[in-house]
Amino acid sequence: MNDLVITGATVLRHAVGGGVEFVPDTTIVIADGLFSVVDDADSLDARSAVAAATLAGGARAGALIDASGMVAMPGFINCHTHSPMVMFRGAAEDVPESRWFNEFIWPMEVNLTDEDVEVATWLAAAEMIRSGVTTFADHYFSMPSIAKVVDGSGLRAVLGSTYFSSDGGGGLAQSLEFALQYNGASGGRITTALAPHATYTVNDQDLAATSVAGLEHDLLVHIHASEDRHQMKHSRERFGHTPIETLRRAGMLQNRLLIAHGIGIVPEDLPLLAAGSGQIGFGSAPRGYLKNGFDTTPVRLIDSFGIPVGLATDGAASNNTLDVWEAMTFMNLTQKARENDQTYMTSRQVLGHATTKSAAAVQLAGTIGSIAPGFKADLILVDLSDPRSQPVHDYANTIVHSARSSDVDTTIVDGRVLMRHKKILTIDVPAVIAELAPRLARLTDRSHGTSIQDYDA
Repeated sequence: MNDLVITGATVLRHAVGGGVEFVPDTTIVIADGLFSVVDDADSLDARSAVAAATLAGGARAGALIDASGMVAMPGFINCHTHSPMVMFRGAAEDVPESRWFNEFIWPMEVNLTDEDVEVATWLAAAEMIRSGVTTFADHYFSMPSIAKVVDGSGLRAVLGSTYFSSDGGGGLAQSLEFALQYNGASGGRITTALAPHATYTVNDQDLAATSVAGLEHDLLVHIHASEDRHQMKHSRERFGHTPIETLRRAGMLQNRLLIAHGIGIVPEDLPLLAAGSGQIGFGSAPRGYLKNGFDTTPVRLIDSFGIPVGLATDGAASNNTLDVWEAMTFMNLTQKARENDQTYMTSRQVLGHATTKSAAAVQLAGTIGSIAPGFKADLILVDLSDPRSQPVHDYANTIVHSARSSDVDTTIVDGRVLMRHKKILTIDVPAVIAELAPRLARLTDRSHGTSIQDYDA
């Protein structure tokens, strides 16, 4: 018996060679959390699956979804975020980066409890489900609380428990303990990483120890590095080399590695990255870069070395939303502007970054990011009937430039429907908002005069 049959959709599929195409009137069959059939509606397998689903009760039994007039896409993958930071959304705006960290965010994070993190993550999970995100790579504190929300919400996640060298030897030990305990949890929907904060907050000795632990246990390492051009220049002035060279000297380029932002990547970094493990990716969050007056990730340069750049939002304290659809559109626009090339980063190219390249960046290539037999059944159904999305001359152009995440009708992860007809089924959103509200005054209090860290990048 199949878990779910979806009929009538126009499906975003990946052609041989990785190109993106849109195939109409396709039937999608999901069994045991995987895509088992993705085929023309008239094929024997498709017709048999529809007949079986109809006998099982069809739509009334939740076995059959009619997606006529909708586009089925792989769910979005948020390649770098700090999901609980939705609690600080809008609390620190229009200030320089050093003040943002030292006077606002890090003093406020002193106030956090595990329960605060859990409540905020429920809100983040609802936002992501609503906007079509099915997987997120999280880098934060109180990670067991976040894992609890992943389990209950039905999302997929790559989770890493953040640490600084100022935590002492216990920082890496705690991150490793979490990674080993939770890897494969929630029926395999949770994979884990080690999460040293950054090259400027974790010293060379701890970076090297992290590399050794990651290689020994085959764990991804998720880290901020070369976040902006100022950090890259400061690293050169202080140490004589770039942050990527810092990672190389620590042995970390031999690890499976997810690098957040990479705005400061320069040509001399790319041979180092290319000579590494071959399992290195970037998460780029262009909306927040624009808001902070930064340059953006040099995607064309990185891509030319065969290194995947995926989409990200960073935390909502800086990016304000966890909307990866928005990140997709901003990547398209900012890369054209950066390269001064109207022909670069086409709609189909950026959809590749949103799907297979994002999956590769979080080390889940071949598992998620494509609607194809054998892949995890993570997908969204998009309604393009809104006036701003009509008429549709080209699906890729419409999705990237006209449609919005608010057009997501249905979100499915591992074959489970998390949202249908824009109604979230796994989270009581009003209850979460009501529980978070009375905590906000305490969470944003900075009168104690302490901080979790000092920003000097």
